[in-house]
Amino acid sequence: MTMPLTVRRRRGRLGVHAFLAAVSLAFLAPLLLAVYASLRPYQETAEHGYLSWPKRLSFDYYERAYTDSGMGKYFVNTLLIAIPAVIVTIFLASFVAFAVARLRVRFGMVLLIAFTAGNLLPPQVLVTPLYVVFNKIPLPWWMSDSLLLYDSYWAVMITHIGFQVGFCVFVLSNFMRTLPTEILEAAIVDGAGVWTQYWRITLPLCRPALAALATLEFTWIYNDFLWALIFISNPDKLPITSSLNNLRGQFFTDYNLLAAGSVLVALPTILVFLLLQRHFIAGLTLGSSKG
Repeated sequence: MTMPLTVRRRRGRLGVHAFLAAVSLAFLAPLLLAVYASLRPYQETAEHGYLSWPKRLSFDYYERAYTDSGMGKYFVNTLLIAIPAVIVTIFLASFVAFAVARLRVRFGMVLLIAFTAGNLLPPQVLVTPLYVVFNKIPLPWWMSDSLLLYDSYWAVMITHIGFQVGFCVFVLSNFMRTLPTEILEAAIVDGAGVWTQYWRITLPLCRPALAALATLEFTWIYNDFLWALIFISNPDKLPITSSLNNLRGQFFTDYNLLAAGSVLVALPTILVFLLLQRHFIAGLTLGSSKG
């Protein structure tokens, strides 16, 4: 006797949910272990192991991690780099994507291929040329106390923008091609110029894609340490990821304290995702269904 179709679908759905739960748990396991370790004294975990039953839980390590690492100062440095870089990246990418996808510009496809191909270039290849160039570009005193592009927030921002614009152009141009052409045609009939078509018509329709990209870009730029380490020599200007180095001793490292610092560093990106969660998920599911 064959199994009813509804029963087979229910069992298949349960199997899919069980698989997704297992994968989610596998990805969350390191974070959960870090949170668990950050709530326990190091002596206890050193004696009984990290997976042992706790005798005492407290938030003492979080207070120590914040004060010992000077996290507040580094967090402000990160915001000074990440927020302008994300805004400029999204703005430039949306403008180029609009020109490529919605306007009939010459060599538009070639331009899109060039931006996309730029993502294939390993960033490490440009470390030395950028270092040399940034040391030769002067800036006024009100933009950089070093009077150079090197050792300034501008160097890190420019580098992030340059490497992230190509990916954003690729994503936004593909999304803009799915927008109904009748909307822009009606706007043109009503006398809308190029700026009005871009700013007041196209961008509001791209809100889910923009939110998804903004979330990804903020996460990538916020978590980056390579470019700041190379282009900033003043330790007081380094981003928040560098604050974790202050929690490592020369001869001994309290890994529970380091876990607490890592959790604190990760909190802003989690907050950004929660705030933009609805738009982020909508941006990821665009094009998954028709109609």
